[in-house]
Amino acid sequence: MARKERVTHKQDPSAHKTREKWATRIGVVLAMAANAIGIGNFLRFPVQCAQNGGGAFMIPYFIAFILIGIPLMWIEWGIGRFGGKYGHGTTPGMFHYLWNHPFAKYLGAIGIFLPFGILIYYNYIVSWTLAYSAFSLTGQYLAVPGHEQMVDFLAAFQGRAQNEYFNSHATALIFLFITIAILTWILSRGIVKGIEAVATWGVPLTFIIGVVLVWRVATLGTPDPAYPDRSILNGLGFMWNPNFEALKDTKVWLAATGQIFFTLSVGFGCIQTYASYLSEKDDVVVSGLATVATNEFSEVLIGGFIAIPVTVAYFGLAQTQVIAQSGAFDLGFCALPLIFQKLPGGQLFGALWFFLLFIAGLLSSIALAQPMMAFLQDEFTLSRQKAALMVGGLCLFLVIPIVFFLKHGFLDEMDFWLGTFGVVLFALVEIILFIWIFKPKNAWKEIEMGADMRIPKFFYPVMQYVTPIYLGILLVAWFAQDGLKIIFMKGVQPGDYPYIWFARFLMTTILLTLIFLVFLAWQKKHRIQHKVPK
Repeated sequence: MARKERVTHKQDPSAHKTREKWATRIGVVLAMAANAIGIGNFLRFPVQCAQNGGGAFMIPYFIAFILIGIPLMWIEWGIGRFGGKYGHGTTPGMFHYLWNHPFAKYLGAIGIFLPFGILIYYNYIVSWTLAYSAFSLTGQYLAVPGHEQMVDFLAAFQGRAQNEYFNSHATALIFLFITIAILTWILSRGIVKGIEAVATWGVPLTFIIGVVLVWRVATLGTPDPAYPDRSILNGLGFMWNPNFEALKDTKVWLAATGQIFFTLSVGFGCIQTYASYLSEKDDVVVSGLATVATNEFSEVLIGGFIAIPVTVAYFGLAQTQVIAQSGAFDLGFCALPLIFQKLPGGQLFGALWFFLLFIAGLLSSIALAQPMMAFLQDEFTLSRQKAALMVGGLCLFLVIPIVFFLKHGFLDEMDFWLGTFGVVLFALVEIILFIWIFKPKNAWKEIEMGADMRIPKFFYPVMQYVTPIYLGILLVAWFAQDGLKIIFMKGVQPGDYPYIWFARFLMTTILLTLIFLVFLAWQKKHRIQHKVPK
C-alpha cells in the first residue's frame, strides 16, 4: 500500500512550481552562516567553555565537531537539495521521497515543529538584546550600582518583578513587537531580497563589530592596578588553560556536543530548508565547509575572546567563576552592563555589544522561521507576504504565555524538549533515513553532485556508523541525566506545576496541528493528482 502513495517528480504538482533560488554562491554561504551564527556564539560558548574545563573543553568540542557537526551538516545540505528538486522546502516532503512509507511525511513534521517552537521563545530573547542596546546608548542602566541590582534590573524588565526600574511588562513587549515586526518584514521580502540580502550585510557586520570589541578588550590590560590579578591575560588564561581532569566528567562531553548542535544549527530543520533553494549544480561539499569555518571563526576567535576575559579583568577570577556558573544570561545581561559603566566609551561599546547580539539573533530567527514559511508556500501555495504575516502573527500570539510565565520555568521547559532533546532525536532520525533507508550510495551521490571536491573517505564510515552511534549514546545520556528529572518535574516548585503542564500542552498542540496540516497538504496533492478533467 505504501508503494501507491509515492509519486514521481513529474507527477508531483509541487515540482512544477517555480521556487526561489539563491542568487549567488557567496550569498548561500553567508545565509547558511547567518543561520548558524547566533547569540549562543557570543554568550553560550564562552560560558560553556569556562564551566567545563577551559581549554580542555575544546577537545570534546572539536571531536564532536568532526564526528557529528560536519557529517550532519553535509547530510542536511544533501537532504535539503534533494527535497528542493521535488518542490519541497521542508522535511515532510523530503522524508516522503527518502522513505517510501506513509508515516515518513508525518515524521518530517518534527522538522517544522522544532524550529518554529524554538522561534517562539528565541524571538523574546533576541528582543532583550535590542532593548539593552537602547538602554546602553541612552544610559538607562548606568546608575545601577552593583551585580545584585543589575539582576533586579533584568528581572523587572522581563516582568518577573517590579521595582524602581520597571513596573510592568510594557517595555519588554514593545521591543518584542519591534523584533517580530522586523522579522516579518524580512521574511516577506523572500529568499534573495530578504534573507540573502540581510545575510550579505549582517554577517560581515557582526564580524566588524566583533573585531572592534576584541580589539577594545585586548587593549584593556589591567584596568585597576590595585588588583594586578584582574587582567585580560588572566581572563584568557581562565578561558583557555586546559583542566584535563574535567575530561573525566561525562557532563563535559555532553556539554561540548550540545554546543556543536547549537553553534552549527544542525538537527533544527533549518539547513534543509535553506538547502532546498540550491540547484543541482551548486556545490554542497565546499560551501558547507565554508559555512562551518565562518561560524567557528565567529564563535572561537570572537566569542571566546570578549565576554569571559573582560569579566575577569573587572570582577576577578573568583567572581567570574560564580557568574559563569549562573549561566549565559547572567554574564550577558547582568555582568557585562556593569563593565560597560566603567569602560571609557562604555555606552557606545555596550550598545555595539548588544547590537551585535541582536543582529546575530535576528539572523538565526530568520532561519528558524523559514521552514514554516516554506511549508505554507510550498504545500498551501500561500504568497510569501501572507505566509510572513501568518508566521509573525503566530509568533506574537504564542509568545504571550512565555512572556507572562517566564518566572515559572515556561521557557526552560520548552527549551529542553525543543532545543536540547528534540534536536538530537531529530538528527538521529534524519541520519537513519538518509544513510540507511535511502542507502549510503545514493546519499554520497546526492551530497557530491556538483561538488568541486569529493568528501574525504574518512567520513563515509563516520556518517554511516560513528555519527548515529554517537548520537544514540548522547540521547540516552542526556535523557538519563536531565530527562527523567524534567519529566517528573523534580525540583519544580508545586506552584509552578500548572505552568509546566501548560508548556507541555502548548508544544503538543503545535506538533499535532502541524501533523494535521501535513495530512491536509497530502490530501490536497492526492486530489490534484487524481482530478479528472470535465
